[in-house]
Amino acid sequence: MTDERPVLVVDAANVVGSRPDGWWRDRENAARRLRDALEPLADDHEVVMVVEGRARGVRSSSGVDVVAAPRSGDDEVVRVVATHTDRGRRVIVATADRELRRRLTEAGAEVIGPRTLLSQAEQRRRVT
Repeated sequence: MTDERPVLVVDAANVVGSRPDGWWRDRENAARRLRDALEPLADDHEVVMVVEGRARGVRSSSGVDVVAAPRSGDDEVVRVVATHTDRGRRVIVATADRELRRRLTEAGAEVIGPRTLLSQAEQRRRVT
């Protein structure tokens, strides 16, 4: 049986960087907090979070598949999107990076901003 939920791909560095909450002091824990905040969205989405740099130590959880970018996080996000769009899946990506947004829409993905993603996650957390 195939998974009919949309795939939600999160550009972790970009989303974490959208909030000036001291994330730069501990990038790995900031990414871990984001992964945990995304958990409630896994009921309605297949959630994939792409990490890079110092956040590569973050592991997947029961609801969020964490993918460590071997090099460029943007390139890895595009690769993950292509994997799913090639299979005919609906893909939504959370990022504010303009150039990445252009590449993603060309690849057939929908794009939302970090604020929208975080708002949806918070709203979902309150419901569950």
